[in-house]
Amino acid sequence: MKGIIGAISGDIIGSSREFRPIKTKDFRLFNGYSCFTDDTVMTIAIASWLIKDKDSKDVLISEIKRFGLRYPNAGYGGMFKKWLSQDSPEAYGSWANGSAMRVSPVAWVADSLEETQKLAEMSAIVTHNHPEGIKGALATGDAIFLARTGSSKEEIKEHIEDNYDYDLSRKLDDIRPYYGFDVSCKGSVPESIICFLEACDFEDTIRNAVSLGGDADTQAAIAGSIASAYWEVPSKIAARSIRRLDSNLLEVFIDFREKFEK
Repeated sequence: MKGIIGAISGDIIGSSREFRPIKTKDFRLFNGYSCFTDDTVMTIAIASWLIKDKDSKDVLISEIKRFGLRYPNAGYGGMFKKWLSQDSPEAYGSWANGSAMRVSPVAWVADSLEETQKLAEMSAIVTHNHPEGIKGALATGDAIFLARTGSSKEEIKEHIEDNYDYDLSRKLDDIRPYYGFDVSCKGSVPESIICFLEACDFEDTIRNAVSLGGDADTQAAIAGSIASAYWEVPSKIAARSIRRLDSNLLEVFIDFREKFEK
């Protein structure tokens, strides 16, 4: 299975390590603490927007608010919680990685790289209108679109480095010992992309992301969203992730998959 299941699986697998960081790839993928968080909820919110009306900013805001308020304890940041409570919310200049962790559906709807970028920016700027927040969403969206349309890892790496000035030549073994919890796009999106570039398959990508010991669920969601456009998500991982979704999230996931991923 390919598609937004990569972001969802990454989020669920990484969730148990968000505040219990590890520096090893040797860990159980799922345990009693594994659950969906805001990364999955917002990914589904973006998917719902795209199903309803991808050209409408009002629908985008409405769906983000609808799902955010339905799952108030999913793990949002303080500024986003305040945004959710407002009747007419305005973007608050966020540079955090929330823009990148929710962007994956746009790359499965778009018919071109240009459309991917348009939708990715639109998905970000309603909250994350800081240049770094927008850049994180654009870079992630581009990587997913390129991966799903047949580009090689080297082509993806060159495109992201040339267009977004991210250093993707670093190695995880050099990053891992000194890396800590970082919710900024600047400090987590490049590392998440490297997790994909160094991996040999989807599972290896997720293990790379969690092993950095940072914002594990979000980095695994970002890395996983790219990996699941390049490789198949193993059926056991997909099934165990889907079982952790409730009926509201699952309904949108199935609808999106049938409309855009098959």
